[in-house]
Amino acid sequence: MIAALPHVTRLARAGFVLAREGVLALIDTRALPPLARWAIALARLVERPRAQEGAGRLAAALTRLGPTYVKLGQFLATRPDVVGAAIARDLESLQDKMPPFPQAEAEAAVAAALGKPLHQVYASFGPVVAAASIAQVHRAEVVREGVRKPVAVKVLRPGIERRFRSDLGAFFFAARKAEQVSLEAQRLRLTEVVATLARSVAIEMDFRLEAAAASEMAENTREDHGFRVPAVDWDRTAREVLTLEWADGTPLGDHAALRAKGFDLPALGRAVIQNFLRHALRDGFFHADMHPGNLFVDDDGRLVAVDFGIMGRLGAKERRFLAEILFGFITRDYRRTAQVHFDAGYVPRHHSVDSFAQAIRAIGEPIHNRTAEDISMAKLLALLFEVTGLFDMRTRPELLLLQKTMVVVEGVARSLDPKLDMWSTADPVVREWIERNLGPIGRLEGAVQGAGEVGRFAGQIPQLLTRGALLLDQLDAITRDGLLLSPETVAAIGKAEARRSRWTTLGLWTIAALLLWIALMLV
Repeated sequence: MIAALPHVTRLARAGFVLAREGVLALIDTRALPPLARWAIALARLVERPRAQEGAGRLAAALTRLGPTYVKLGQFLATRPDVVGAAIARDLESLQDKMPPFPQAEAEAAVAAALGKPLHQVYASFGPVVAAASIAQVHRAEVVREGVRKPVAVKVLRPGIERRFRSDLGAFFFAARKAEQVSLEAQRLRLTEVVATLARSVAIEMDFRLEAAAASEMAENTREDHGFRVPAVDWDRTAREVLTLEWADGTPLGDHAALRAKGFDLPALGRAVIQNFLRHALRDGFFHADMHPGNLFVDDDGRLVAVDFGIMGRLGAKERRFLAEILFGFITRDYRRTAQVHFDAGYVPRHHSVDSFAQAIRAIGEPIHNRTAEDISMAKLLALLFEVTGLFDMRTRPELLLLQKTMVVVEGVARSLDPKLDMWSTADPVVREWIERNLGPIGRLEGAVQGAGEVGRFAGQIPQLLTRGALLLDQLDAITRDGLLLSPETVAAIGKAEARRSRWTTLGLWTIAALLLWIALMLV
């Protein structure tokens, strides 16, 4: 009980802040037991008279509670299966902005992480230019071949790991207690949800992993003429510090500046969608936080992405799933869209493909009666996942992250061109993937890969035969000499057999007594 006291204290503070910001007013208490309704009514007495309306209350409360709760809110925005679609949509607007920590602390943290005095690493180290819950970014300069080059230096907040560790401990405590008393909490697997959040945060707080993500995306997109990733400065990167090439460019959200420079905003909107789909389908590796603050346009008109702390991955099966779904809706081939769910193993085989195709048609047909600007690809995927729930499709975290990212990407593209036709924009990227991977070339490559697998298996045959021969020798020895057991094992088996014999005898006597009683009753 004493060990749980710090968790209870933190959760009590969080509960007070939530009540103070009016979050409890968002709860529908009609289905709750009387005691719970009374507790919520009592807690609402501390509510601020001027609490924000609707979702603003929850965002304000999470911001007040600090970095861990901001990350929790952003994470839950990707899990509508846990918090519901309405709250998930509201949480998408939660901004990850925090006051910066002092310049002296940042400089000391960089020097400690890199193991050198700051002046030996950077020619200059400027003030903070952006601050979020986990880190802040400074503009600095390095000298390469006698020339000063600007770089962006991301610095981990001092003490943030300890803060996250304490808060996540309280989250785990609350999730375990909820699962002990609530079947709904068990169904939602709250402990697993917290564990996923903990893994995500741990990855975000190791900047070597973010550097690796940026490097991988740069390698994937090196031939893409309309997209660029800043280069990683590995010599000035450590667990708590990340140094990247400075991304010169106009923020994608500054429409006036983009127009002043002569950029075609609708063309940029199409580029955002097509690059995102290309990364998801072709590479299976996409930037999962593509809001306007992380996207710039350089002087050559290329999109420049920054902040690679949150990335999404799709396996070959998930990529085919996404491409087939989008292609099926584009061509109105709903049975093909339904079949791919079954082929991927997402929908159990006991369901009917035709019935599932009928449910998908109910989503797809209304789209073709609307104008292009009214069609939301992200909303379509949300409706699709909602329908698949009726057919026992389990939640797929990677697909939820994809859908959440598509919501953001689509919003960015629509802001650049409100009349953007999502389907004609997506069509060339999806068709290219379909033709490349499911056409003749894709089948040939699949056959080559299959032949390679057969070759690898053939190479293992001698080793498998040797193991089989050893196993046969062991079985032969057992058959010839008998299976030798220790005295303790023999005694334990004897006791177990005796207990089983007693229970068998008791069972037989019980059955006999019941039969005798039935016979007497009949007489």
